[in-house]
Amino acid sequence: MSQRVRAIAVSCLFLLAVSTVVMGVVRKKRKPSDTRVHLVHADKLYYNMRENPLAQILVGNVQFSHEGTLMYCDSALYYEASNSFDAYGHVRMVQGDTLTLTGEVLYYDGMDQLAKVRENVVLRHRGTTLYTDSLDYDRLYSLGYFFDGGRLVDQQSQLTSDWGEYSPQTREAIFNYNVVLVNPLPPARAKSTLVTDTLHYNTGTGVAVALGPSNIDHGQNHIYTEHGVYNTRTDHSYVLDRSILQNGYKHVVGDSVTWDGKEKICRAYGNAIYTDTLNRNKFSGNYIMYNDSLGYAEAADSAMVMDYSQGDTLYAHADSFFLHTIYANTDSMYRMLFAYPRVRAFRKDIQAVCDSLVYNGRDSLAVMYKDPIVWQGNQQLLGEKIMVWHNDSTVDSAHVVNQALSVERLDSVHYNQVSSNEMYAYFRDGDINMTEANRNVYVVYYPYDDDSLMIGMNYVESSLMRMWLKERKVSRIWMPAATGTMYPLSQAPADRRFLNNFAWFDYIRPKDPQDIFNYRGKKAGTELKETVRHAAPRQTLQGVKDKLKEN
Repeated sequence: MSQRVRAIAVSCLFLLAVSTVVMGVVRKKRKPSDTRVHLVHADKLYYNMRENPLAQILVGNVQFSHEGTLMYCDSALYYEASNSFDAYGHVRMVQGDTLTLTGEVLYYDGMDQLAKVRENVVLRHRGTTLYTDSLDYDRLYSLGYFFDGGRLVDQQSQLTSDWGEYSPQTREAIFNYNVVLVNPLPPARAKSTLVTDTLHYNTGTGVAVALGPSNIDHGQNHIYTEHGVYNTRTDHSYVLDRSILQNGYKHVVGDSVTWDGKEKICRAYGNAIYTDTLNRNKFSGNYIMYNDSLGYAEAADSAMVMDYSQGDTLYAHADSFFLHTIYANTDSMYRMLFAYPRVRAFRKDIQAVCDSLVYNGRDSLAVMYKDPIVWQGNQQLLGEKIMVWHNDSTVDSAHVVNQALSVERLDSVHYNQVSSNEMYAYFRDGDINMTEANRNVYVVYYPYDDDSLMIGMNYVESSLMRMWLKERKVSRIWMPAATGTMYPLSQAPADRRFLNNFAWFDYIRPKDPQDIFNYRGKKAGTELKETVRHAAPRQTLQGVKDKLKEN
């Protein structure tokens, strides 16, 4: 899609540039006309040999004809020898039934087929009107150009500039210096305004091509580009070369950007970045789309989300991100973010991986699905599903559902381990403060003495365990009832050193912001298999009758 847009825009610009060069070259190689300017009518004709011996003086309803073009005026000086005339008062030139040129003064050279019209000049052609005070019209190449300021109006737009050209044959206009395009026409309220110094505009298609620094305003949306195409009929913009679209606190930049002004849809391709300065986050990827009307956005192809609302930036990667705004433009508005598959996240103090993630802004809840793992320092937490609640963008608490496993790495061979059906973790100032394990709790724990020396290994089984941490180290453990054994370190059985479901997935863990793009899956056989929950058998009426008979 991006290549198609880029190809169309570049082709248009290339053809326009070529046509401009050709026009400039052709004007230097004019072929004089052999046909004569004919005087069709004048109420009076006389000579003034003393003041102007070369001119015939014509007064009243003067009409000339030259190669199918009719020219009218109130009075004129006709130079028959040079095949030219000067016309004054209510000047009008008519070419076929498509072009009319009016003004107060006309200098016409029949040899070069060049008309110079001055004062209150108006050129009308197929629904297009050009207003200026000085216009030179080249009949040989069907080209009019002004140099003292002009205004062009078609069915839907108005353009003004200091200098410009218009070709009735191609319906192509070129404007330079202080160019302003307004759509729709005044006095209607402008929906779009384009300001630039160089603009190519086709009155047949309504397509404008801006070259050089340009600003396009669509209501609250603003586009800055140095190479772009704007369709005034469809209100579509196609901009290239790292153009920027801004909507309030939202910014989009990309190698190429498209904007649908009617549907309020933006698409960016190639190294695209979507920035939300209000919520202090970014989307990036080779494809980004957002719908301003619905508050919807998506990113794909090397997609990444950056959240810098806190001191450290959180980087997250997935194949695709989808952002939905619920109850947009109401007091109940909130957002939901979906990321999948192969989610990887990195922040200096915490890292995570999972297959898919859903974040609900209403509850500040992030849910990680399918083999989720979270690391903080030397601690690892995993399960079938991990739910994380946030408070002001910092982690408040977490809930691990099914096959929960918490591991703390002490050194290369010793790990504190807790497994259970489910687990809760509570945070304070971004660090884990307390954890709680429920149902089928198994613990491998290495206690230390007051001199920070490891004194043994404790293996425990219980139905519930609460563990408090201080400075990311275990400070206290509580269990209502438990069975277990405390082994001296040298006598700890090898088969008790690790729980049955122990795993240390440090090889998967993202190492830095760039490493989130390097997907590494679990080794074969270490993936979690979701717990199958069998439905309770339904009691039938016949089964009840059979039980009654037995009794």
